[in-house]
Amino acid sequence: MNLTIQGMNDTPTEKMTSLRWRDSLLIYLSPSSLRMLTLGFAAGLPLLLVLGTLSFRLREAGIDRAMIGFLSWVGLAYGFKWAWAPLVDRLPIPWFGVWLGRRRSWLLLSQACVIAGLLGMAMSNPQVSLTPLVGFALLTAFGSATQDIALDAFRIESAQARLQAVLAASYQTGYRLAMIWAGAGVFWIAAKAETVGLPVGTYQDHAWAVAYVAMAVSMAVGMVTVLFSKEPAHVDLPPAHSLREWLSVAVIEPFAEFIKRYRWHAVLLLALIGTYRISDIVMGIMANPFYVDMGYTKEEVATVTKLYGVVMTLVGAFIGGVMVLRWGVMKVLMIGAVLSAATNLLFAWLAMHGHDVYGLIAVVSADNLGSGIASAAFIAYLSSLTNVQYSATQYALFSSLMLLAPKFLAGFSGLAVDAAGYAWFFTGTALLGVPVLWLVWLASRFHVAGDSPR
Repeated sequence: MNLTIQGMNDTPTEKMTSLRWRDSLLIYLSPSSLRMLTLGFAAGLPLLLVLGTLSFRLREAGIDRAMIGFLSWVGLAYGFKWAWAPLVDRLPIPWFGVWLGRRRSWLLLSQACVIAGLLGMAMSNPQVSLTPLVGFALLTAFGSATQDIALDAFRIESAQARLQAVLAASYQTGYRLAMIWAGAGVFWIAAKAETVGLPVGTYQDHAWAVAYVAMAVSMAVGMVTVLFSKEPAHVDLPPAHSLREWLSVAVIEPFAEFIKRYRWHAVLLLALIGTYRISDIVMGIMANPFYVDMGYTKEEVATVTKLYGVVMTLVGAFIGGVMVLRWGVMKVLMIGAVLSAATNLLFAWLAMHGHDVYGLIAVVSADNLGSGIASAAFIAYLSSLTNVQYSATQYALFSSLMLLAPKFLAGFSGLAVDAAGYAWFFTGTALLGVPVLWLVWLASRFHVAGDSPR
């Protein structure tokens, strides 16, 4: 190939020339891309286990939909990670920070928290008491959110801006592979561990315990990757000589820098970030209870939604990453916004159609393909807005804002389904995405996406 690709030899000063389609695809084989694949796996593993998979487990245990909706607020840990992102961004961990570096030491610590939380969830029976399960779910979510902070900074500091879409796609691939394992895999393990002869749909907690222990062991993939990875090039940060000065440098300046850089455009950007994935997130909380109530078995849910569906998301993520390279982030961002809203209407159709495995395959295919395209474009967009001096704090602010309002609203999704039914609920989540199209159009008009200094 007659081109130089930054990331193939991990030298961030290299420049990337204009790429042919074949060359664009080969970037996914670079060391940086493959590393982000495995780290994305570690990042994606905990999410379903405290949200989607957990909601299926709770519904099977007889927990009502309204309570499942409220328990989804465990996911707000991801929405408030900006609160401790400055610590992850600047505070070195004693001894481990010297040995591994700031980014890698935080990654290992957060992964240890995830493992401890998953083991605790394995030992907690929701039919006996929800309190221990919720507590360990919070620990898992906190460790996972902290891992996201450190990993986002690791990714942003490891490559130049133009490669962020490729790394985002690789990250999403690993993330979705983990979701196959934490979705389909955990369902298959639980199904195989069940006692034979009991009625279909009987809740068997020991089976879920075996599955969650297997998930905890799987986090070793991320820990091994961190140990064998290189720490990104050190970014010099202004020293702080007092607590007040540290708060100013670590907490206030990253936010103030963003506002100063974009001025009134910052309001538009924050509004777009805070609502872009609202259709998917609000709908997603009730997806697994929907499958239970529609009579789908663990094997059907595992095969169609957790395996085949995630494969479609991977296809969407790869397509989205290449589309961003070829067409630019804003065009793909608009395509993703349209698909995210429109595909929820297919779930409304399925709710009225009834139990139908082939119908489920069609709906999940369209929904997850659109989700993959939207995710790749959106991660690249968020990365383009960060200043490398505040990469962890600013990216955590953006990704937290992306989840905060949708996660809070999703907590009432169980009440909405009880009041209106699944078909009207899914239709309502589609309509939530309409204002997002206008915000993407405005952001594209003002050309704010590519103005961030790197």
